[in-house]
Formats: sequence, C-alpha cells, structure tokens
Amino acid sequence: MSDMGSPALIHQPHRKDQAIVAFDFDGTLTVRDSFTAFLRWRAGAGGWFGGLARMAPDLAAYVGDRDRGRLKAASVREFLKSVPRIQLEADAEAFAGQVWPGFMRHDALACWKDWGRRGAYRVIVTASPETTVAPFARRLEADALLGTPLVFDGDDRVAGAFASPNCRGEEKVRRLRAAFGDDMQLAAAYGDTTGDTEMLAIADEAGFRRFKG
Repeated sequence: MSDMGSPALIHQPHRKDQAIVAFDFDGTLTVRDSFTAFLRWRAGAGGWFGGLARMAPDLAAYVGDRDRGRLKAASVREFLKSVPRIQLEADAEAFAGQVWPGFMRHDALACWKDWGRRGAYRVIVTASPETTVAPFARRLEADALLGTPLVFDGDDRVAGAFASPNCRGEEKVRRLRAAFGDDMQLAAAYGDTTGDTEMLAIADEAGFRRFKG
C-alpha cells in the first residue's frame, strides 16, 4: 500500500486570533529553485547531465505544453525513483545545511522574522516537494509547510509520482483552505511568479517580487 503523503505538514496548531502569512519558497525566500538545485547537487555533474539527456522527450514536451507539473513528475521518476524515504530525508537535510548561507534572501528572511516577532502564523506554500523543503522549514521555524507531496511505495521508497496536483496557482489557495478552512484569510502573502497570483489575490497585503537580497 502506498503512502500518499499528508495533506499538510502542520508543525504548530493555528490559533483563531493569529494572522496567517503565506510565503512562496522558491525565488521568494530563496535565490533560485530549490528542487532543481537539490536534484543537481544529489546527482553530481555526470548524473545530472545524463539524466537530462534521458529526459529529452519530457523537456521537448514541456516546450509545447508548458506543464510544469508533468515535467516535475518526470524529474522525480528520473532522479529519485526507488530512493528510500530515510535516505531522501537525510540528503535533503545535508543539502539545506550546505547551501543555506548563500541560498536564502536576506531581506526575505528579515520580513519572515518580523512577522514572527509580531506573532503571525507563518506558512510556506510551495510547488516543491514537502520532503525536500522540510529541512529549510525547520530552520525557519515555520508553523506549517504546504507543498507537493511525493508518493512512497510499500517499501517506503519514492514511487516516482506526486500525491497531489502541482502546488501552484489555484492549487495553493485550495491547499491553504483545506488546511485552515474555507473562511481562511491571509494577512499577507509573498511570491515571485504567476504561480503565486491566486494566493496573493486573497491576501490583505500582497508582496509580489518584493525581495531582491
């Protein structure tokens, strides 16, 4: 029986009196896409370029359909399929520890910490896999993490698929409401691509491409 992943990684329960603030992860809190960087780091130069060569049909299809979710699923099959969960988690932890100093935007971290001082409930909402972002979320002391969960098979290995639609666009709003209720209101949201537009639209304060540090 496969493990479809949790609908949300909630580290702290949300209090009704707490303002909810949502941050996109890749390109907002970080300087570049974390999942691509992780896959490349884990595969090494030879493994990375060899994998891309085998993914040529998937890359060509993306040029035509621009389906980020399909391309991401293909990259999971190529680079992570059959990897034990415990190994993937250890690799993700090592990656986060190694890249953290030059990977996080300083002004984004300042904003994140400011909301923390104000007592806000801070949630990361990302299209990247929850498993690979979790070590960063722990370092940030995030209250919750909503991402694209991986499927693990009966042997607790990566099955090569995602358990939900790619967490971008409307899916970000759906995941937030599934976690916090249909009447959920965001005090603020921060993002850097069109995949964040719907999330920003439901926030009292919308920060689009605010961080450059």
